Amino acid sequence: MNSASTSKAPRIVWERGTAYDFLASLHVLHEPEKFGLRGAWAAGVRSRLTAEEREFFDEMLSIIELPYRWVHNLPEPKDAATLLYHLKQTPAAERIYAVTERPGQPDDPVRARLRQITAAGQWNEDDRVFLTEAYRNLAHKEPGWSMPPRRLERIMTACANAAEVGENLLGALQSYFDVFFEEEEKRLAPKLEEALGRGRELAERLNPAELLEELSRGVSFAELDWAEEILLAPSYWLSPLISGDDLDHKRMLLLYGARPTGESLVPGEIVPDDLLAALKALADPSRLRILRFLMQEQLTPAELSRRLRLRAPTVTHHLHALRLAGLVRFVIKGGNERLYSARMEAIQANYTLLKDFLEQDVVEAEPLETLDRGRMF
Repeated sequence: MNSASTSKAPRIVWERGTAYDFLASLHVLHEPEKFGLRGAWAAGVRSRLTAEEREFFDEMLSIIELPYRWVHNLPEPKDAATLLYHLKQTPAAERIYAVTERPGQPDDPVRARLRQITAAGQWNEDDRVFLTEAYRNLAHKEPGWSMPPRRLERIMTACANAAEVGENLLGALQSYFDVFFEEEEKRLAPKLEEALGRGRELAERLNPAELLEELSRGVSFAELDWAEEILLAPSYWLSPLISGDDLDHKRMLLLYGARPTGESLVPGEIVPDDLLAALKALADPSRLRILRFLMQEQLTPAELSRRLRLRAPTVTHHLHALRLAGLVRFVIKGGNERLYSARMEAIQANYTLLKDFLEQDVVEAEPLETLDRGRMF
């Protein structure tokens, strides 16, 4: 494990709020394969929304990332009802800017230009050229990132119709809460409290770098010396991944997957998600070869690509599947560089999980007609 070499360890602050999962669950349902969720079940949940609402979310989720800063700035209890209330209090044309705010950028040329587009109610070719260059300049600060042209068009179009988008955003989120998340929130709220308790216990005996690796199931940060404070919030829906962003130049907010081992995201599913993800990941010869290499030494995706004679995107796909299963760990270095190794303890844990599952007493399934409709997809 790579420990951050800091003169002063960052302070750990714990944060709670089901509003994070309210928004994260939409992303998971939108891209179920990316998160290891059964596609048919995800489609069933989405079908509870109207066709117009589904289309709106498809468009918005392609241009808006998880708004960590906005949720963080909500008052307690940071639940879905609080989020919806404060979104309603925000003028419709300002909602798209509220959920995409960036810290410490009062003179942000991108944001200023997008507001000009909102004021004009349309965008033109000059706007496209200006924003393409502005995003390219941002990419210099974040190696490997660039703004896809189609996504830029969608962003400009949304800003040109900011008031309409704001109204649709509030309406679609309220509908999603009514048809699904209101009940889901009751299920996951106590799980998040338990996760906070487990996290605090770990923090008493681990340093910040070790704590992050444990909570994230294998992610190490090579550099933490810039952060004075790390805010940690558990997420039931993002398990086993970790996601986050900088709140400002000295604070980082991380959502870590906190669904207990042996549980499934799909209510009523008896096969644990962790076990299913591991079996799927291991049922591929390329991934088995990757694990064999990573058992011997730490390697980057580029190095694996050369050894396996596979295209880089293919290796990245395989590594993501192994990461979903918790079978690999990696160190985040400068830029987007990642150094991978195998998690032997996870391989052994999944063997135990499989053995325990197979040895469990078999419970006869309920007749189909008695099952809750929400589980039948």
